[in-house]
Amino acid sequence: MTGAGEVLRVGNASGFYGDRFSALREMLTGGELDVLTGDYLAELTLLILGRDRLKDPARGYAATFLRQLEDGLGLARERGVRLVANAGGLNPAGLADAVRELSARVGVPARVAHVEGDDLSGRPGLSGHPGGWGEGALTANAYLGGAGIAECLRAGADVVVTGRVADASLVSGAATARFGWAPDDWDALAGAVVAGHVLECGAQATGGNYAFFAEEGIDVRHPGFPLAEIRRDGSCVVTKHPGTGGAVTVGTVTAQLLYETAGARYPGPDVTARLDTVRLTPDGPDRVRIDGVRGEPRPDTLKVGVTRLAGYRNEVTFVLTGLDVPGKAALVREQLEAALASGPAPRPAGVSWTLARTDRPDAAVQEEASALLRLVVRDADPAVVGRAVSGAAVELALASYPGFQLAAPPGRGEPYGVFASRAVPREAVTQLAVHPDGTRVAVDTATLSGPRAEPPVPPSPAQAPPAQAPPAQTPPPRPGGAAVRRVPLGRVLGARSGDKGGSANIGVWARDGDAGVWSWMERELTAERVRELLPEAAGLAVARHALPNLRALNFTLDGVLGEGAASRARFDPQGKGLGEWLRARHMDIPEELLIWSA
Repeated sequence: MTGAGEVLRVGNASGFYGDRFSALREMLTGGELDVLTGDYLAELTLLILGRDRLKDPARGYAATFLRQLEDGLGLARERGVRLVANAGGLNPAGLADAVRELSARVGVPARVAHVEGDDLSGRPGLSGHPGGWGEGALTANAYLGGAGIAECLRAGADVVVTGRVADASLVSGAATARFGWAPDDWDALAGAVVAGHVLECGAQATGGNYAFFAEEGIDVRHPGFPLAEIRRDGSCVVTKHPGTGGAVTVGTVTAQLLYETAGARYPGPDVTARLDTVRLTPDGPDRVRIDGVRGEPRPDTLKVGVTRLAGYRNEVTFVLTGLDVPGKAALVREQLEAALASGPAPRPAGVSWTLARTDRPDAAVQEEASALLRLVVRDADPAVVGRAVSGAAVELALASYPGFQLAAPPGRGEPYGVFASRAVPREAVTQLAVHPDGTRVAVDTATLSGPRAEPPVPPSPAQAPPAQAPPAQTPPPRPGGAAVRRVPLGRVLGARSGDKGGSANIGVWARDGDAGVWSWMERELTAERVRELLPEAAGLAVARHALPNLRALNFTLDGVLGEGAASRARFDPQGKGLGEWLRARHMDIPEELLIWSA
């Protein structure tokens, strides 16, 4: 791919295992592309694939990708589009063989390559843990960079499947193959990583899950998937195919840039991208230019994601309707706790109760008159959380609070897992690119890494450039007024949140990039204020990171998700709604900012 053209058009057709099945076909038929990527691996996905592999060692990959290629492979070959996906999961070699078999069966010749070396489950000595990767460890995978992908594409592959590479490396690898970047072309690589981060979650960059979809009139009933036009210097334009739903705006791109990140530095296996250098500007309808991105040497370690089966869990949700909800909740809790203490099985090791006051007074609809009391139990023994809990709950049906009902029949309990991240020296991991002809090439992952540099002094809000060019009808920023009104934060701020292991991040930005809102939020929305607004975070470490170029703040809430999404420790196990909860909380906001945002 080296030297061909000055613009590389890279699209995305999957943001997770289970994303829109038709997206691959839609992206291949909707417009021009050079490369189409697919991200199938979330932290939770490797746990799912690990359980699949326990049942059948030949599995361990995302079978959806293979089904999408039934007609997608022919479309890609007709249009000259190369496919790059991390759908190989725990078995990239197995998926590559399956793609070759499919290629022969459907009569579409394709050169298939794969990348491996991320699976460290057989190398517990790297973990630094006396028992290996930890008791019950199911998977241990290093987050590889894009060098293996680049090597496979340079070798002429039409399809490249990988295991656990960093999400953005799907794009940086393709761009490296096209432009021939050296491993220390930090700025260009950083630009490609930022482009990859915007693309990796699919329709989240085109209006999906976007805070202001209604206010901005974005039709997200069937949003198109994004693509990036990447240039040799690493700059790009994010857009989508003509005529597809959704929208690409500075706001939608800002939202995705803040998703599952933390501070100014975004470290990865290819480069450390400086998010505080990103510039976003409109470039026409559904087009946003990203440039100015600076890069620093990549870390000298690689992240390793470790999943393990942690035990068994069960859940019972009681519906409490009408008057005296607290009294009803107290009664059933006392009854069930007594049953668990005196039953044939021991009390579960973990028992948690949560009362969600979803009820409202004088409700005209029964659901609106009801609250939910949720019981979650955990134990290493499935018998302790199974019938012993479900039976005790059902037996209260005619002997507890008035209006007794359950949201669903209680189950027998099921296994649950947890995710943890570790770090290993880069030189301990060998990334292998396996060419279409079977040639195995070791990709050096140890060179050109380095320690973190000291951060420069960030610009003050007054000096920071705007996140976007203001619309023609927008007046210049106004001085703040003394009068305030207590209203939801969402009147002036957008937010997006997500999970990273047991922690979560909430990225917030000034609506329309407004300078007055940015100045106010930079001053008032502190880590301490977030703890006040979100009581779940009151006892947690909350860090705040300012990104003035984006007129945004990023908050990380350590431990708010317990042991991660797979453990389902809270009502919203992946923290996807934390940002919207924050936007719904009320603060005293200057009235002039509210007029501005009306």
